[in-house]
Amino acid sequence: MSAPSGVRPGAPLEPAKPRNPLSRARIERISDRTVSAFGLVFGLQTLPTALGQLSALREPWGAVWMIVVFGGLALTVILAIVQRGVKIAMGVLSILYLAAIVTWPLLVRDPSAFSSDKPWLWFLCSVFTAFAAVAYPLWLAIVYTFVAPIAYGVVRALPAGGGVGFELAALDTIYAVILGGVILAIIAMMRQASSAVDAAQSQALARYATAVRQHATEVERVQVDAIVHDSVLTTLLSAASARTPEQKELAAAMAADAIGHLHAAEASTPEDQSLVGLSQLAERLATSANAFSSPFAVEVRDVEVHMLPVNVAEAVYSAAVQAMVNSMQHAGGPEVHRSLSIRGGGPAATVEIIVGDDGRGFTEAEVPAERLGLRISIRDRLAKVGGRANIRSEPGEGTTVTILWPSAEPQPIGAQAPGAARSDQQGSFAPREPRETEAAE
Repeated sequence: MSAPSGVRPGAPLEPAKPRNPLSRARIERISDRTVSAFGLVFGLQTLPTALGQLSALREPWGAVWMIVVFGGLALTVILAIVQRGVKIAMGVLSILYLAAIVTWPLLVRDPSAFSSDKPWLWFLCSVFTAFAAVAYPLWLAIVYTFVAPIAYGVVRALPAGGGVGFELAALDTIYAVILGGVILAIIAMMRQASSAVDAAQSQALARYATAVRQHATEVERVQVDAIVHDSVLTTLLSAASARTPEQKELAAAMAADAIGHLHAAEASTPEDQSLVGLSQLAERLATSANAFSSPFAVEVRDVEVHMLPVNVAEAVYSAAVQAMVNSMQHAGGPEVHRSLSIRGGGPAATVEIIVGDDGRGFTEAEVPAERLGLRISIRDRLAKVGGRANIRSEPGEGTTVTILWPSAEPQPIGAQAPGAARSDQQGSFAPREPRETEAAE
């Protein structure tokens, strides 16, 4: 089956980035900006009250605390926008606000002014508990959510705070604790949820990275296995059985090619995304075909404009050379007519390669299971890159191997197609010297 557009067979996929991901960093940015804006709005609402009570406070400390508190609220908005030091500013302002509450009795010059009106600090209590929720760890934010309202309640019960009595001061305290607790709970839940999402994404990415490494390792192992089988083992067998000068010359050429394959495999990676021209593949195949002691009749058509992924080119090359080597080893001697046809952009597939001979042939149903040439070197190798091989052979009628890429009718790796020899489980992404009818040995 051909790969989807933009995706190459055998290449690892890149993880898709989620849209608008819920992350801890994003929640922190939202919290910073929302809480700082919330503080500025409440500060602007409280400012008229603070200015009205300024005359009842000692000079210049009343004005100093107003500048510190309201100036700090404006500063947090600016820092939240630029995302620089906003949490530090919120944490410092929370401490300063608590200090303002504690020192309030020392600031008041006319306690009677607060008998009917609450000190302006009260209206900002929920703002600074929210600041503490954003700036501090959860346990410290919880402590602040209770300490600040309780401190205000104590001050409110004193003459400097209006002397309203225990009950009213307690009600104000409870109200401030509840409001601050709600804000703290919302922020804490959002942080917990975003942290869980971050952890899940990290685990997923870690699993993906592990899978990619395993895939690369498996591809490399398959590549090395195929090199050993197709090039090294075939070369050794050919060298061991070489008796005539032509056979020795063929074995020497195969040994040189095997060394080249090993060097190419060492330099290449499974993630190679480059493209090669079909004309380059045709030239390599023609050179290999002419190197045999009994050359193939080579026909090349329509290869100039077609491109294919490098791993596909290597798989097609290896499968085609495997078919030619097998023909040389098992079809017969120089009296056998052998042909190699390379075509691009045909009706069946982008790449169509036909290796044929009129030699001995074989019966595919009688291929032993331990013979791996057709399975590893041809069928499975092509299946792993989205291609397929059709093999037709009868005793005394010769053999024809048709290689197609991409395949319109995919075969599962390891499956046996009708009229075809059994498949294996390995594939290859590097060029090497296979052997076709070695399965028929």
